[in-house]
Amino acid sequence: MKGWVNIPEWWVNITRIYNHLLNREDLPAVSNWCGGIIIPLLTWFLLYRIQWRKSNSTEPTIIPKNVLYAFIAAFCFGILVSVTFSFGLADIPFYMMIGLLILALFFPIYRAECFLGFVLGMVYTFGGVLPIGVASVFAILGAVLYLLARRCVRFVTSHFTKRQSILL
Repeated sequence: MKGWVNIPEWWVNITRIYNHLLNREDLPAVSNWCGGIIIPLLTWFLLYRIQWRKSNSTEPTIIPKNVLYAFIAAFCFGILVSVTFSFGLADIPFYMMIGLLILALFFPIYRAECFLGFVLGMVYTFGGVLPIGVASVFAILGAVLYLLARRCVRFVTSHFTKRQSILL
């Protein structure tokens, strides 16, 4: 007993748990309690964004199949990244992330359901903060690739196909 307050041993051990950014000791550490607060807030916010995007109202709606499939695919992708990293196969998650950028040209990986699925798939292994940071970077890159680069490629290809039809 410490003083007049008895602090449970499990509470003392839980409050000491922290993760260094990028698993490097020279970078700052983030407490797991921060992730315990951020993940429920992020989940609530992203589910609200999904509902608002699909119905444009605040009334409860049925989740469309494409949203559910995107969430499940991102969740499985996050779990696969976590499992391969946990087994010490650090090269495989790197190549998976490169493949994700290629997929971003064809699928909107920047949407809320993909973001949420990816974060929830990785939260058990990496805590709450690192998956949000990684998902944020890939959401920004995915939006740039899907919305801008894709339009540029479509513009250039349509310009060349029109030019060839004029010449014939």
